[in-house]
Amino acid sequence: AVDLINTMSLATFASGCFWCTEGVYTRIAGVLKCMPGYTGGRTANPSYEEVCTGMTEHAECCQITFDESVVSYETLLKVFFRHHDPTQLNRQGNDIGTQYRSAIFYHSDKQKESAEKAKEELEKSGAFSGPIVTEISPLKVFYPAEENHRDFYARNPNQGYCRAVVKPKVEKFEAAFAEILKK
Repeated sequence: AVDLINTMSLATFASGCFWCTEGVYTRIAGVLKCMPGYTGGRTANPSYEEVCTGMTEHAECCQITFDESVVSYETLLKVFFRHHDPTQLNRQGNDIGTQYRSAIFYHSDKQKESAEKAKEELEKSGAFSGPIVTEISPLKVFYPAEENHRDFYARNPNQGYCRAVVKPKVEKFEAAFAEILKK
């Protein structure tokens, strides 16, 4: 039997709208929980409405609980850099503002090193024409999003934004990462 206590880890990623991020990561084998929320800002216990103003300096993000015996942090980083555009500063597509920035909030020195290495390798690869603007910062505090934002895509697949933005991102991810999907 696997000792889940010793193989459980957290990852916190901001890659645009947290509905998209959650829609992708919940499909990965070994991901046990994906909590949308806010981090990287200065306002304590912000609301969605406050974060949307851009004044809190928080990013929409997801905190991912995963089993390292099933999926590695490095694999989660590959998904992170593939499912959004890390060259867009303070935006993803039509979602514009610092709350939609590309950021990795690390939980340990090992995660910091892995994130920096992945970013550097991606820049050297020439996969993107512009520079990668992903912020890599220590996680200071994570504020879970309100209940109505949790499992949003799963509960609202026919909502306009979900059909137009989330679904295509999820489908692109599923095609590219079929080998790591939950069965």
